Amino acid sequence: PLSQRAAQESLPLRDAFAVLFFVSAGMLFDPASIIREPWPLLATLFIILFGKSLAAFLIVVAFRHPASTALTISASLAQIGEFSFILAEIGGATNLLPKAGRDLILAGAIISIMLNPLMFAALDWLLPRLERRRADVLAPAAPPPAEIRVTQLTEHTIIVGYGRVGRLVGEALQQRGQTFLAVETSEDILKQLKDAGVETIVGNAARGNVLRATNPAGAHTLVIAIPEAFEAGQIVEQARAANPGLRIVARAHSDAEVDHLRSLGADVVIMGEREIARGMIEELDRRPPDTAPELAPQRDAERAQV
Repeated sequence: PLSQRAAQESLPLRDAFAVLFFVSAGMLFDPASIIREPWPLLATLFIILFGKSLAAFLIVVAFRHPASTALTISASLAQIGEFSFILAEIGGATNLLPKAGRDLILAGAIISIMLNPLMFAALDWLLPRLERRRADVLAPAAPPPAEIRVTQLTEHTIIVGYGRVGRLVGEALQQRGQTFLAVETSEDILKQLKDAGVETIVGNAARGNVLRATNPAGAHTLVIAIPEAFEAGQIVEQARAANPGLRIVARAHSDAEVDHLRSLGADVVIMGEREIARGMIEELDRRPPDTAPELAPQRDAERAQV
């Protein structure tokens, strides 16, 4: 969580450096070199897009990694970036690289960065076909995954995520004698729930077939106890579509997550920090500051002296 927060807070700085990088590269680049030397530029692009990719593919395959991994690495290396500019500047400063060579490197870097998304798009188109052909050769087609059985429970509570928060909610429901089922992916937790006689659904509730198996149309409450706001939003949206009258209670860690989940249809969104603050305030109200009234006059006199 700390690394994710640091990454989020550094996004503006990263964007600023990205803008500075491309502006600097654009100022160094001479557009006339494309018209003046088209064939050297095409040769440079061929080396970057295909020469590097082919070399990377052969190296990865030589280490006996899957072809899909080799193709992904090849597509990732089908570009050059800022390190090439450093080498070009050093080559120019030492008279090892002419100005035309530096222009070709800059042009190749800019154009290869622009074309790299197309390489990944071609990879996305190619990989499924290669995997399908490989599967046809190695083994017959696998049967489709079995459909998850829909629960027979009605007027029940659905708890998505049976971690620290979900477990407390489940224990409270058990004490009240209320029926509920849990959606969880951890095998250890699922075993504990089955031993306790609690019905479970295995899988990610953000997937439509998993959520349908919980029978949200027949439930009266959905408790989303997972900390991932994006997946929680998908669950809220699908559950609200399946049952407009379903009461949905979710958790969040920021005001933005609260607004996001409410906009998708959650009835109640509880943010942990607010509940902690509320508990502290209640504790302060429960214990007044003057716990010893007989000492109040003496304390006031001491304050007056100070």
